[in-house]
Amino acid sequence: QVQVVESGGGLVQAGGSLTLSCAASVRTFSSYAMGWFRQAPGKEREFVAAINRSGSRSNYADSVKGRFTISRDNAKNTVYLQMNSLKFEDTAVYYCAAELWGMGSGEESVYDYWGQGTQVTVSS
Repeated sequence: QVQVVESGGGLVQAGGSLTLSCAASVRTFSSYAMGWFRQAPGKEREFVAAINRSGSRSNYADSVKGRFTISRDNAKNTVYLQMNSLKFEDTAVYYCAAELWGMGSGEESVYDYWGQGTQVTVSS
């Protein structure tokens, strides 16, 4: 049973920073591309960032480009989302997802496993 568990959410002031972590209980973490998605109240879930299996390539939603950084540590089975210059509109539940043999897609339908989400609230 694959488990994906996010952590690091919380309350932060606008302009502040927060780092989310996501740990996956898989035998070979490097076989999985990882993605971050978010869902704000009353809105559809949307893509935030994704990273390929080796960590050599990443892609971002335009809304977070230049402010958020995705990275991974395959030795620790963990992917991170460093969020800087946070805005009120970044408030959402953030979800981590894993895709076996993936390339780091922004399309949520390709992901095989999802976490329960972690709440990020940015106060204005």
